[in-house]
Amino acid sequence: MTDVDLSVRVGSVALPDPVMTASGTAGHGAELGAYVDLAALGAVVVKSLSPEPWAGNPAPRLRPTPAGMINSVGLQGPGVRRWLADELPELVATGARVVASIWGRTVEEYEVAAELLASAPPEVVAVEVNVSCPNLKDGRRMFAQSPEATHQVLATTAACGRPRWAKLTPATADLVAVAAAAVDGGAEALTLVNTVPGMVIDLDRRRPALGGGSGGLSGPAIHPVAVRAVFECRAALADVAIVGAGGVVDGETAVELMLAGADAVQVGTATFADPRACLRVRDGIERWCRDHGVSRVAELQGAAHDRS
Repeated sequence: MTDVDLSVRVGSVALPDPVMTASGTAGHGAELGAYVDLAALGAVVVKSLSPEPWAGNPAPRLRPTPAGMINSVGLQGPGVRRWLADELPELVATGARVVASIWGRTVEEYEVAAELLASAPPEVVAVEVNVSCPNLKDGRRMFAQSPEATHQVLATTAACGRPRWAKLTPATADLVAVAAAAVDGGAEALTLVNTVPGMVIDLDRRRPALGGGSGGLSGPAIHPVAVRAVFECRAALADVAIVGAGGVVDGETAVELMLAGADAVQVGTATFADPRACLRVRDGIERWCRDHGVSRVAELQGAAHDRS
């Protein structure tokens, strides 16, 4: 075998290969274009955007951990309006397929962000609705920790006029119920998973190491969490598209998520150590398929489930 068909579909969105960047790890524009041909990736998922500019959390924002990192960047961004005018054109010029990511502190902010994206060019092929952030009306509880709040957010973002992917947290009592609520609210796909809440203490200062206090743990440490989340949601929601994220560092970790039920994967933390990580993962998937006699990468989707 010399050729492997890497093309996949995430719901109604066709991609030439299953590897994307993960939101929050590749900037808002064409930053990684200095290292990789962004058009060669399945898609570029940009850092989450609120309707208006947002300053994010105080420094320090990042801290390495034994198997990844923890961050408290706080969703800093230029806002949807400025992104559309200032950063998206350069990204589109690379030939990349773009997935915009939005967030809000209230349901109304999500709605405004979605409405603003209605004017985006067709190169923005989908909108990832990041509901894994705190809900102002519910203290520090995330939208994605409540099926009702998740449904409400997804239902109010239809104005973007594009397929919506719900980005969910594994830090909830019933992930499948939240995922089902997202789909019922209009999500065409699920992105599983966002970072896992955590904290690091600075031993010398005897205080939290991050300026925002707690943060989100990412990298290889959360990969088994992501695999379990994808597997459970695929078992419960057989016809829903899933994008796997969490600790994807090579072809094998990507294939594992696809076998669990993912249609495609996102690479995030690995790009901090190697900005070419997405292409390395893509090549690793292709090599794994060749070695195991797989002619179409889409055949891997959900193969770990016993469907006999």
